[in-house]
Amino acid sequence: MEFFRNYWPLILLSSWFTYKWWNTQKVRKLLPQLKSKGALFIDVRSEGEFSSAHAPGTINIPLQSLGNRLSEIPKSAPVVLCCASGTRSGMARMLLKKNGYKDVYNIGTWTKFL
Repeated sequence: MEFFRNYWPLILLSSWFTYKWWNTQKVRKLLPQLKSKGALFIDVRSEGEFSSAHAPGTINIPLQSLGNRLSEIPKSAPVVLCCASGTRSGMARMLLKKNGYKDVYNIGTWTKFL
């Protein structure tokens, strides 16, 4: 018990990163299936980040603009979100789910598409 009391922040942090890694692997395996269903791939990084480099086939809707641009995203197709680390795309996923999108995935960093 002493171990957990002393190291709980480290345990919590490593659990978070393990979850993010596991989720990314799960979504990567689903990519071919999602593509065949006509998935929309959205990079929620800033325009500057996106213009410097991005995965082929992704469109850019920065996180701060996403709420105002929901009409551009169909609810009938899967949506795969990415960003630099997975944090902004995680927030974007919550926003889309809150607005009635059912088939939404966070792949984390945009380089996972490559």
